[in-house]
Amino acid sequence: MRTIRLPSGQSIPALGMGTWRMGEAANQRSTEVAALQHGLNLGISLIDTAEMYGEGGAETVIAEAIADRRSSAFLVSKVYPHNASRQDAIAACERSLRRLKTDYLDLYLLHWRGSVSLSETLEAFQTLKQAGKIRDYGVSNFDVADMKQAVALPGGEAIATNQVLYNLMRRGVEWDLLPWCRQQSIPIMAYSPVEQGRLLQHRTLQTIAQQRNVTPAQIAIAWLLHQENVIVIPKSSSIAHVEENRATLDLQLTPEDLQALDAAFPAPTKRVSLEML
Repeated sequence: MRTIRLPSGQSIPALGMGTWRMGEAANQRSTEVAALQHGLNLGISLIDTAEMYGEGGAETVIAEAIADRRSSAFLVSKVYPHNASRQDAIAACERSLRRLKTDYLDLYLLHWRGSVSLSETLEAFQTLKQAGKIRDYGVSNFDVADMKQAVALPGGEAIATNQVLYNLMRRGVEWDLLPWCRQQSIPIMAYSPVEQGRLLQHRTLQTIAQQRNVTPAQIAIAWLLHQENVIVIPKSSSIAHVEENRATLDLQLTPEDLQALDAAFPAPTKRVSLEML
């Protein structure tokens, strides 16, 4: 598994498993658990979740999947903005740890910016890190101005990553956010790499996929993996999904592929406000 180094020196896998919408339907639980376990067997150790996903349900699915193999997993969870105050963030993390049945998180993120002051959230994150409850912390859905403000605060220098919407259809981050984060050695985590499936019907993606004997989703994910200092977390709710995602690590896009994708999905020519799903 290819890894990327976080500012703390900790390594994080470049490809992970997303769990949004998991833990919401009891009849899907065994399928979801089996998918995550299969991913771990294939060496995909990064599992991304949040207290928001299924209101904790996704975290309980993960707990079942990683039972007796916590050391094989790199766990990321996120705190709601309304739970991000000094005391509430600590309590929210404790709840996530209980649902995940683990003593620590590898990475804990503020899900998006809310009304709670960033200084309070960062103070809570530092407390959790000092207590060994989390190994690293970061943010999600932060634009450049938010990032600049955050890193200037006490504890902000330790922000490990920024998880944002980034895919072929959503390249606005390339104008300023992605370059700024690279300058700061802060990796980007790209969520919704196939735009919740909407990318898969695009003719250019389908053509390249057909030429390479792969799927359009694999082309979209491989394009993100080709970007410098970018971690990709596609949804992984079935064994077939997981196997398809894992195979992208062995897919090398040609210069012709990249040129065709740039023509079909142009890079931004001006600043675009950060988008969210």
